[in-house]
Amino acid sequence: MSLLYVTVGIKHFTNTDFFVAIVPPIINWKEEAVLISGVFEVILGVLLLFNPTRKLAAWGIILLLISVFPANIYLYVSETAREMLSVSKGQSLFRIPFQIPLIIIAYWHSTETHSKELSIICSGLFIPTIIYFITI
Repeated sequence: MSLLYVTVGIKHFTNTDFFVAIVPPIINWKEEAVLISGVFEVILGVLLLFNPTRKLAAWGIILLLISVFPANIYLYVSETAREMLSVSKGQSLFRIPFQIPLIIIAYWHSTETHSKELSIICSGLFIPTIIYFITI
């Protein structure tokens, strides 16, 4: 998970236009918002690596995922955003539910002890979620 967040966070700097395209119009400083969220993704991704900071990082990721969720909704409702990213309305709709497994997996990282069921669920969610994000 750490590698995922660090990689996506870096993409906020190397492919800023991709992320700016899905920032809802209500946010005036789009590029700045993209760069700030990228910084948080990198920092939180690194903090996931260490036991003393893992719980804080996981809860930070949950908050970050909730805060950027409107971008996924905007991508779905905005024809302009979809055209800029060359995605269909169906593809943008398919993207929305992937926030849920990311939140569940982050929650799993926030706990010191895990139930066997939660560990199995998170392991099962991890692979398709990672495959999806690698392909976008």
